[in-house]
Amino acid sequence: MSGKNILKSLGPGLLFAGAAVGVSHLVYSTKGGAMYGFGLLWLVLMANIFKYPFFEFGPRYTAASGESLLKGYQRLGNWVLVLFVLVTLATMFTIQAAVTIVTASLASYLFGGITTNLMLWVLILLLICSGILAIGRYSILDKLMKIIIISLTIITLITVIIAFGNKTEPISFMQTFPADVAGITFVIAFMGWMPAPLDLSVWHSLWVMEKRKDEDDFTVKKSLFDFNVGYIGTTVLAIFFLSLGALVMYGSGEEFSPKGGEFAKQLIELYTNTLGKGMGTFVGLAAFITMFSTTITCLDALPRAMSKARYLIAGSFTKKTLAETGLLDDEGPERLAEVPKKYYFSWMLVLIVGSLAILNLFMTNMSSFLKAATILSFLTTPFFAVVNYILVTRYIAKEHQPSKFLRVLSAFGIVYLLVFCFIYLYNL
Repeated sequence: MSGKNILKSLGPGLLFAGAAVGVSHLVYSTKGGAMYGFGLLWLVLMANIFKYPFFEFGPRYTAASGESLLKGYQRLGNWVLVLFVLVTLATMFTIQAAVTIVTASLASYLFGGITTNLMLWVLILLLICSGILAIGRYSILDKLMKIIIISLTIITLITVIIAFGNKTEPISFMQTFPADVAGITFVIAFMGWMPAPLDLSVWHSLWVMEKRKDEDDFTVKKSLFDFNVGYIGTTVLAIFFLSLGALVMYGSGEEFSPKGGEFAKQLIELYTNTLGKGMGTFVGLAAFITMFSTTITCLDALPRAMSKARYLIAGSFTKKTLAETGLLDDEGPERLAEVPKKYYFSWMLVLIVGSLAILNLFMTNMSSFLKAATILSFLTTPFFAVVNYILVTRYIAKEHQPSKFLRVLSAFGIVYLLVFCFIYLYNL
């Protein structure tokens, strides 16, 4: 297969990368490097390795069954689907607000000639993102993300190479585990969104459903290849951003501000002071691209998931209704048809209004809400990990079920998640 055809076949995996490479990478990976040097490299690797199966089960289940993970959750009982909705409602506004304010802060720093008003930038960005999604929805998001992720990877790689070249002191790779409460809280928050909240497996399954509309032969094999490209990319980028924090900021004595705008300014200026003013533009651009991709993918995925879940919970996707509306295959799984657009855009409007409300009320200390959202995401991860595992081991054809290696890795992953949840709760 040619490079052009490979790029064309990619889609949901890069959307996954676009959503994942955001706060977890730009904020937590960079901050982890700034605070502990390369001492938390183990955390980046462990989080990505042990969460891998549970993210992979999303595209595997959808490609094999022809239905979304949300429909799978309903098969296990409506209570599972309701719990997903409650967790999403508890975090969606904070997540969207957090990623958008960081994006707005970077836009204000880079394009301050237009305006430096952060709330105005938030509104502009949300209008731009919602406009792009309204015009093209999945198809334009698919094409845009390929450009964004490739550009981001190239710019970040260049910056890391220059940072290594400028480093004159010896670099220590000794690993560390923070023993104080503040350090443990940071580790749990870091893991909560590294590489992303496990809710993203649901988003990914919905994007796979959309991709199958464009490509009838988007098989399990193609779907998993697409996912692996995106997942490996997010892992590499996490190491890049941790490296930048370690090489540029570690030992600088600079304390990060809890305000999104101040954090963005400190981030870029520390790079500029170390790498030179010219590189400040590259760093700022890489950071902005990172957060813009996260902002637009979250703005698409959260309404998409909530509108779909609303239908399922209300009984609109019962077998009778599906048959009447033509959304049911002979075998039973969901056809590749959309939930009516009005529900998607209604949830998008709710998300935008809720995010703006949170930012108006709590602009001064977004880090507290961001930390709460990431910790909640981590504490709910073991449950959704188990649910995803049950679906792919019981509800899809045997030839598409995970290998013995993935099953063993899943068992270790669940133990890993439970242990760190216990450590956090014990230290409260």
